[in-house]
Amino acid sequence: MTTASPSSSAQAAREALAVRLMHLRKDAGLTGKELSARCGWHPAKTTRIQKGAMLPSDADIRTWCAACGADDQADDLIATARAVDSMYMEWRRLHRNGMRQVQEGWYALHEQTRHCRVYVSNLPPGFLQRPTFATALMEQITRFQGTPDDVAEAAAARVAPSRFLYQGGHLYVVLLEESVLRYPTADPHAMRGQLRYLLAVMPLASISLGIIPFTTQRTVWPLEAFYVHDDAMAVVETLTAEIKVTQPRAVADYAKAFAGLASMAVYGDAARALIQAAIDALE
Repeated sequence: MTTASPSSSAQAAREALAVRLMHLRKDAGLTGKELSARCGWHPAKTTRIQKGAMLPSDADIRTWCAACGADDQADDLIATARAVDSMYMEWRRLHRNGMRQVQEGWYALHEQTRHCRVYVSNLPPGFLQRPTFATALMEQITRFQGTPDDVAEAAAARVAPSRFLYQGGHLYVVLLEESVLRYPTADPHAMRGQLRYLLAVMPLASISLGIIPFTTQRTVWPLEAFYVHDDAMAVVETLTAEIKVTQPRAVADYAKAFAGLASMAVYGDAARALIQAAIDALE
C-alpha cells in the first residue's frame, strides 16, 4: 500500500480512482461497513481508500470488486491504480541531470513497440527529426527549463529511433497538423532540411504520414501531442510534463481520437504538396 503522492496531478488521479470504487460500492447497495465486512478489513481502510488517502493494492481492488459483484471491472481499475504514481512526470524532474537519459528511454520504448500511432500539433516527432532541427529544439528547451546542458548528446539520442524506420517489424502511423510544417522552430536552413526529410521518408513501407490541413472541417479538435504504443500505453506531452496513460479505457479514448484525426488528414500527393508548399515559403 502506498502513501499519498506529492504530485497534485497524481493525487487527482488517485481521487478519481477512489470515486470509481465508491460508486461501485453504492451501485452494489452497500454501506462502507458492509463492504468492509465482506472484504474482511477494518472500516477505516475503506474510508481511507474512498478519500484517496490510500492507494489500494491489486489484491485490495480484486477483493473490493468481488464484494460489489463487479469482478469484470477489476483489471481496468488495477491498471488505473498502477498508473497513478507514475503517470505524471514533470519535465524538470526528468531533465534534472540533462535530457540525454530521457531520450535514451524513448529509444528503448520504440525498440519494443511494433505499431506506433503518433499525433503532433506543434513539432515533428523525435524519430522524424533531423540532427540540426533536434539540436535547435533542445537548446530552446534547455534554456526554458534551466536544466543542465547536454544538448549534443541528447539530440543524438533523440534522433536515434529513426533507425527503426529502416528495420523490419516496426510500423509508424504519423499525423501532423499543417502548423507543424509552418512553425519556424529552427532557422530556415534547418527547417528546409527537416521538411525535405519528411518527403524523403514518405515512400518507406514502415511509415504512413498524413497531414491535417488548416482548412479541414474539424471532427476532433487539435490536441496535445500523443503517442499510442501497441494499444498498451499512450504517452502525452504537455508543456510541463510527460503523462503515461495505461488505463485501458483511456488508451482506447486516445485510439478513438487518433482514428478521428486520421479521417481528416490527407496522404500521398496531397500531403507532399503541403510539405512542398511549406518548403517553398521558406525559399
